[in-house]
Amino acid sequence: MRSLSFLSMEYLFLLMSILSQCLKFGSGTAAVVHAGNGDGVQPLSKIAIHKAVYALHENASVKAHPLVLGTKGGDSDWVTVEIECPKPSEDDWIAVFSPANFSSSICQPSDDMEQFPHICSAPIKYKYANDSDADYKKTGKSSLKFQLINQREDFSFALFSGGLSDPKLVAVSNVISFANPKAPLYPRLSQGKSWNEMTVTWTSGYNVIEAVPFVEWGMKGESQSRSPAGTLTFHQNDMCAPPARTVGWRDPGFIHTSFLKDLWPSSVYTYKLGHKLVDGSYVWSKSYSFKSSPYPGQDSLQRVVIFGDMGKAERDGSNEYSNYQPGSLNTTDQLIKDLKNIDIVFHIGDITYANGYISQWDQFTSQVERIASTVPYMIASGNHERDAPNSGSFYDGNDSGGECGVIAETMFYVPAENRAKFWYSTDYGMFHFCIADSEHDWREGSEQYKFIEKCLASADRRKQPWLIFVAHRVLGYSSSYWKDASFGEPMGRESLQGLWQKYKVDIAFFGHIHNYERTCPVYQGQCMHVGKSHYSGTVNGTIHVVVGGGGSHLSAFGPTQTSWSLYKDSDFGFVKLTAYNHSSLLFEYKKSSDGNVYDSFTISRDYRDVLACVHDGCEPTTLGS
Repeated sequence: MRSLSFLSMEYLFLLMSILSQCLKFGSGTAAVVHAGNGDGVQPLSKIAIHKAVYALHENASVKAHPLVLGTKGGDSDWVTVEIECPKPSEDDWIAVFSPANFSSSICQPSDDMEQFPHICSAPIKYKYANDSDADYKKTGKSSLKFQLINQREDFSFALFSGGLSDPKLVAVSNVISFANPKAPLYPRLSQGKSWNEMTVTWTSGYNVIEAVPFVEWGMKGESQSRSPAGTLTFHQNDMCAPPARTVGWRDPGFIHTSFLKDLWPSSVYTYKLGHKLVDGSYVWSKSYSFKSSPYPGQDSLQRVVIFGDMGKAERDGSNEYSNYQPGSLNTTDQLIKDLKNIDIVFHIGDITYANGYISQWDQFTSQVERIASTVPYMIASGNHERDAPNSGSFYDGNDSGGECGVIAETMFYVPAENRAKFWYSTDYGMFHFCIADSEHDWREGSEQYKFIEKCLASADRRKQPWLIFVAHRVLGYSSSYWKDASFGEPMGRESLQGLWQKYKVDIAFFGHIHNYERTCPVYQGQCMHVGKSHYSGTVNGTIHVVVGGGGSHLSAFGPTQTSWSLYKDSDFGFVKLTAYNHSSLLFEYKKSSDGNVYDSFTISRDYRDVLACVHDGCEPTTLGS
């Protein structure tokens, strides 16, 4: 543990570094925005950090304690920040910086900056100084609590006046850090390329030249073996546009992936993450466990959770995430509460909404750790992961904030042939999933269209009767801002519904629109089955489900009433599928606020019903004998 005298010198060095680099220049109009109705704007993007100027006051102070976090082995800890300001204002705010030294001395030259900034790195989170003390403007004193997670670097806290739009640096705190900042953390499970393979991905501060990464694992209660891990990272020049290339950049550490192979079906395994240091010593994570996938076609209880657009939030109330992604923590907590009754999770795009603020990816993986370390956490690519101008995405906006897919495809493993093309198939027992990438061309004749047809055609419906299609954007049916039976993607429906009908897809899931909607089994705008709560017999038409209410600010429905829409809910929630056997499937829509079921239906049928001829879904026949 570092001594107080050392910390004082470290603080003095940090302060002098900032003083030496910062000069006053122009001021703007302060804007106080403490709360809102959910404008969908990434909170960190509201901070004009590149405009920050020096205004240090000798009588202002910021003190943070404890000095060392995670002394009991945890990867998160609470910090108390004491503020004293001689000229307090209602728009004063406290920023959390990591690394602790955020002066321009660490800035990298960039063509994306209009001018060389005084502070070139956005904070990882913030709070207003009066967040916990309404009398701050009178007293100039406040005590705030932040929950920090281990993000491989030290931390400092800075007091700014001038609001978020015209920040003036008033005071900087002492430095605090985690006891083991490089520790292996936040494991994410994923299905491998075969049914009996599980992948484990995690983040650490250890490069391969410092330590060799591996996973120690084995069937619960039996001897353990070790499997090596590959190591990846990415760099600032891998980003495609600001803010990921500029103020949003933060070193991601190192991402390791290990492949656990030849698993026995439906068996419980334990595992822990390890790094062997060059001196022969070891660094270990805590122990985790998972249940392996059932054999394809295995007749057993199988439970799948699907949602999109969850994002992340802050349990300490920072960053105004209550406006940006107000349902995120509720969804996370409901899944954790029911985790013993969940076998696999699909988060179908718009994962973190980091939008180029890279620190948020660590925070998201920390938020979902209890889920992703226990069951496979399968993701799809959304516009907030992939879209960037001139980067090859099908849509040319900058919804990813310059990430252009690099971060998502590195932080999470998916069993794709090419992870830069985020489409893949995966099996789970009686389910066959075809995961499309809506951010790449999916039109007829495209490379992805050929994959989708091959994936759908490859399903052995006797073994895997439940055929599920997944994409982020609504390539099918939604009545939100309704136009031509589609939310902005009529070409998707025109290109793909012939495949869904031909191969008799049971359910197509989409995110992107932040609400819930379920259709009847529909084809070419017509309901192919009557009834709302039970379907049996032939597979004629596909049920389309929008399940984008995972956590981000909600979307409204359009005024048009459509004949194929059976249930709408502008609220936060997720879907749970339960396959009891080859003939019986239960669908449930649950709200994140209470975990209760608000919409449901069942499907029952035999194999011959899947084989039966339906309109535009008949196998060719011959009159020959």
